[in-house]
Amino acid sequence: MARPRTITDQRLLTAAAVVLGRSGPAFTIAEVASQAGVATGTVMQRFGSKHGLLLALSRAHLAEQLLAMRTAAASAAGPLAGVRAAAAVGYELLDNAGQAANNLAQLGVDLADPELREELARGNAAVNEELRVLLSAAALPGAPPPEQAARILGALAAGTAVHWSVRPRGRLVDRVLADLDAVLAGWSRPAPGEESE
Repeated sequence: MARPRTITDQRLLTAAAVVLGRSGPAFTIAEVASQAGVATGTVMQRFGSKHGLLLALSRAHLAEQLLAMRTAAASAAGPLAGVRAAAAVGYELLDNAGQAANNLAQLGVDLADPELREELARGNAAVNEELRVLLSAAALPGAPPPEQAARILGALAAGTAVHWSVRPRGRLVDRVLADLDAVLAGWSRPAPGEESE
Protein backbone atom coordinates (compact mmCIF):
# COMPACT_ATOMS: atom_id res chain seq x y z
CA MET A 1 0.00 0.00 0.00
CA ALA A 2 1.37 3.40 -0.99
CA ARG A 3 2.25 5.84 1.74
CA PRO A 4 0.04 8.98 1.65
CA ARG A 5 1.74 12.22 0.63
CA THR A 6 2.31 14.58 3.51
CA ILE A 7 4.11 17.20 1.40
CA THR A 8 1.70 18.91 -0.98
CA ASP A 9 2.59 20.09 -4.45
CA GLN A 10 1.39 23.53 -3.37
CA ARG A 11 3.98 23.63 -0.59
CA LEU A 12 6.74 22.83 -3.07
CA LEU A 13 5.46 25.31 -5.66
CA THR A 14 5.18 28.07 -3.05
CA ALA A 15 8.79 27.38 -2.06
CA ALA A 16 9.83 27.46 -5.72
CA ALA A 17 8.16 30.86 -6.22
CA VAL A 18 9.96 32.27 -3.17
CA VAL A 19 13.34 30.93 -4.31
CA LEU A 20 12.80 32.13 -7.89
CA GLY A 21 12.05 35.63 -6.61
CA ARG A 22 15.18 35.55 -4.47
CA SER A 23 17.64 33.84 -6.85
CA GLY A 24 16.27 34.30 -10.36
CA PRO A 25 16.77 31.67 -13.08
CA ALA A 26 19.95 30.38 -11.43
CA PHE A 27 17.90 28.85 -8.60
CA THR A 28 18.49 25.20 -7.81
CA ILE A 29 16.25 22.31 -6.82
CA ALA A 30 18.27 22.11 -3.60
CA GLU A 31 17.29 25.71 -2.75
CA VAL A 32 13.63 24.89 -3.36
CA ALA A 33 13.88 21.79 -1.18
CA SER A 34 15.54 23.76 1.60
CA GLN A 35 12.87 26.48 1.41
CA ALA A 36 10.13 23.82 1.60
CA GLY A 37 11.90 21.93 4.40
CA VAL A 38 12.16 18.69 2.42
CA ALA A 39 14.85 16.56 0.81
CA THR A 40 16.00 17.44 -2.70
CA GLY A 41 14.81 14.01 -3.83
CA THR A 42 11.24 14.91 -2.83
CA VAL A 43 11.18 17.82 -5.27
CA MET A 44 12.86 15.76 -8.02
CA GLN A 45 10.49 12.84 -7.49
CA ARG A 46 7.47 15.13 -7.72
CA PHE A 47 8.50 17.21 -10.75
CA GLY A 48 11.29 15.23 -12.42
CA SER A 49 13.54 18.19 -13.15
CA LYS A 50 13.90 21.94 -12.82
CA HIS A 51 12.12 22.24 -16.16
CA GLY A 52 9.21 20.15 -14.87
CA LEU A 53 9.06 22.31 -11.76
CA LEU A 54 8.94 25.48 -13.88
CA LEU A 55 6.10 24.07 -15.99
CA ALA A 56 4.13 23.15 -12.88
CA LEU A 57 4.84 26.56 -11.35
CA SER A 58 3.62 28.33 -14.49
CA ARG A 59 0.40 26.30 -14.56
CA ALA A 60 -0.27 26.81 -10.86
CA HIS A 61 0.42 30.54 -11.16
CA LEU A 62 -2.06 30.85 -14.02
CA ALA A 63 -4.81 29.09 -12.08
CA GLU A 64 -4.18 31.35 -9.07
CA GLN A 65 -4.09 34.47 -11.23
CA LEU A 66 -7.37 33.70 -12.99
CA LEU A 67 -9.09 33.04 -9.67
CA ALA A 68 -7.65 36.26 -8.22
CA MET A 69 -8.79 38.24 -11.28
CA ARG A 70 -12.35 36.92 -10.95
CA THR A 71 -12.38 37.63 -7.22
CA ALA A 72 -11.01 41.16 -7.71
CA ALA A 73 -13.54 41.94 -10.44
CA ALA A 74 -16.46 40.56 -8.41
CA SER A 75 -15.43 42.58 -5.35
CA ALA A 76 -15.11 45.84 -7.29
CA ALA A 77 -17.68 48.63 -7.24
CA GLY A 78 -18.86 48.32 -10.83
CA PRO A 79 -17.69 46.99 -14.20
CA LEU A 80 -15.00 49.62 -14.86
CA ALA A 81 -13.52 49.15 -11.38
CA GLY A 82 -13.64 45.39 -12.03
CA VAL A 83 -11.57 45.74 -15.20
CA ARG A 84 -9.06 47.92 -13.35
CA ALA A 85 -8.76 45.56 -10.38
CA ALA A 86 -8.45 42.43 -12.53
CA ALA A 87 -5.81 43.94 -14.81
CA ALA A 88 -3.63 44.82 -11.80
CA VAL A 89 -3.78 41.36 -10.19
CA GLY A 90 -0.38 39.90 -9.35
CA TYR A 91 1.60 43.11 -9.44
CA GLU A 92 1.16 43.63 -5.72
CA LEU A 93 3.34 40.53 -5.27
CA LEU A 94 6.29 42.03 -7.17
CA ASP A 95 6.86 45.06 -5.00
CA ASN A 96 10.54 44.39 -4.43
CA ALA A 97 12.82 45.55 -7.25
CA GLY A 98 15.20 42.61 -6.86
CA GLN A 99 12.37 40.11 -6.87
CA ALA A 100 10.79 41.76 -9.91
CA ALA A 101 14.14 41.70 -11.74
CA ASN A 102 14.61 38.01 -10.93
CA ASN A 103 11.13 37.18 -12.21
CA LEU A 104 11.79 39.17 -15.38
CA ALA A 105 15.09 37.32 -15.85
CA GLN A 106 13.18 34.04 -15.60
CA LEU A 107 10.76 35.36 -18.21
CA GLY A 108 13.71 35.67 -20.60
CA VAL A 109 14.62 32.04 -19.94
CA ASP A 110 11.01 30.96 -20.42
CA LEU A 111 10.81 32.75 -23.78
CA ALA A 112 13.87 30.86 -25.01
CA ASP A 113 12.38 27.45 -24.14
CA PRO A 114 9.64 26.28 -26.55
CA GLU A 115 7.59 24.43 -23.93
CA LEU A 116 7.77 27.20 -21.34
CA ARG A 117 7.05 29.79 -24.04
CA GLU A 118 3.93 27.82 -24.99
CA GLU A 119 2.81 27.90 -21.35
CA LEU A 120 3.32 31.67 -21.35
CA ALA A 121 1.23 31.97 -24.51
CA ARG A 122 -1.53 29.85 -22.99
CA GLY A 123 -1.48 31.95 -19.85
CA ASN A 124 -1.47 35.21 -21.77
CA ALA A 125 -4.48 34.07 -23.82
CA ALA A 126 -6.40 33.06 -20.68
CA VAL A 127 -5.69 36.38 -18.93
CA ASN A 128 -6.67 38.32 -22.06
CA GLU A 129 -9.92 36.34 -22.26
CA GLU A 130 -10.76 37.24 -18.66
CA LEU A 131 -10.13 40.90 -19.45
CA ARG A 132 -12.12 40.67 -22.69
CA VAL A 133 -15.17 39.39 -20.82
CA LEU A 134 -14.88 42.15 -18.23
CA LEU A 135 -14.38 44.82 -20.89
CA SER A 136 -17.44 43.58 -22.78
CA ALA A 137 -19.52 44.01 -19.63
CA ALA A 138 -18.02 47.45 -18.93
CA ALA A 139 -19.07 48.73 -22.39
CA LEU A 140 -16.59 51.61 -22.49
CA PRO A 141 -17.68 53.98 -25.29
CA GLY A 142 -14.19 55.11 -26.34
CA ALA A 143 -12.49 51.72 -26.10
CA PRO A 144 -11.37 49.62 -29.05
CA PRO A 145 -13.10 46.24 -29.48
CA PRO A 146 -12.88 44.19 -26.24
CA GLU A 147 -10.37 41.67 -27.62
CA GLN A 148 -7.96 44.43 -28.65
CA ALA A 149 -8.60 46.41 -25.46
CA ALA A 150 -7.73 43.31 -23.38
CA ARG A 151 -4.42 42.91 -25.22
CA ILE A 152 -3.64 46.59 -24.70
CA LEU A 153 -4.33 46.48 -20.95
CA GLY A 154 -2.29 43.28 -20.52
CA ALA A 155 0.63 44.73 -22.46
CA LEU A 156 0.38 48.02 -20.58
CA ALA A 157 0.55 46.33 -17.17
CA ALA A 158 3.45 44.07 -18.20
CA GLY A 159 5.34 46.96 -19.80
CA THR A 160 4.82 49.09 -16.72
CA ALA A 161 6.33 46.29 -14.62
CA VAL A 162 9.43 46.23 -16.83
CA HIS A 163 9.74 50.02 -16.74
CA TRP A 164 9.30 50.11 -12.96
CA SER A 165 11.95 47.39 -12.54
CA VAL A 166 14.48 49.63 -14.28
CA ARG A 167 13.61 52.61 -12.03
CA PRO A 168 11.68 51.29 -9.01
CA ARG A 169 10.09 54.31 -7.38
CA GLY A 170 7.04 53.85 -5.19
CA ARG A 171 5.04 50.63 -5.28
CA LEU A 172 4.76 48.67 -8.52
CA VAL A 173 1.03 48.04 -8.11
CA ASP A 174 0.42 51.79 -7.67
CA ARG A 175 2.31 52.50 -10.90
CA VAL A 176 0.34 49.82 -12.75
CA LEU A 177 -2.96 51.19 -11.43
CA ALA A 178 -2.04 54.77 -12.37
CA ASP A 179 -1.21 53.70 -15.94
CA LEU A 180 -4.38 51.64 -16.21
CA ASP A 181 -6.40 54.61 -14.93
CA ALA A 182 -4.94 56.86 -17.61
CA VAL A 183 -6.05 54.51 -20.38
CA LEU A 184 -9.41 53.58 -18.85
CA ALA A 185 -10.28 57.26 -18.31
CA GLY A 186 -9.80 57.88 -22.02
CA TRP A 187 -11.86 54.84 -22.93
CA SER A 188 -14.67 55.93 -20.60
CA ARG A 189 -15.32 59.00 -22.79
CA PRO A 190 -17.15 58.65 -26.09
CA ALA A 191 -14.91 58.46 -29.15
CA PRO A 192 -14.49 61.74 -31.07
CA GLY A 193 -17.54 62.43 -33.21
CA GLU A 194 -19.78 60.24 -31.02
CA GLU A 195 -20.43 62.78 -28.27
CA SER A 196 -24.05 63.77 -27.91
CA GLU A 197 -24.70 67.34 -28.88
